[in-house]
Amino acid sequence: MNLLADEGIDKPIVDRLRQDGHMVMYIAEELPGITDEVILALANQQDAILATRDKDFGELVYRLNRVTQGVILVRLDGLHPDTKASIVSASITEHGAEMLGAFTVISRGNIRIRRRT
Repeated sequence: MNLLADEGIDKPIVDRLRQDGHMVMYIAEELPGITDEVILALANQQDAILATRDKDFGELVYRLNRVTQGVILVRLDGLHPDTKASIVSASITEHGAEMLGAFTVISRGNIRIRRRT
């Protein structure tokens, strides 16, 4: 899977996804400090699913109707970064195909996948 990880995503999540064989561009490594609009445009240019902790992308994608390959919102605050990495990895392994073109929320014990209409 082709992913673009926002700066707020923990580095262990990025490392784990790369170990799993996913192509991951990490904003913190490549272009720290860019705006959400630029991040979304970059994800679209690269046909990448955006992984983020920033709920503002929900508004950009749905209310402002910005096109995207998909968004994965990681809501796992309070967990150890390695635990987060395991949860995100397992979620993508199990539901990756469903995440294309969808807004996905990964939280403790729950994955919600909302298809764009």
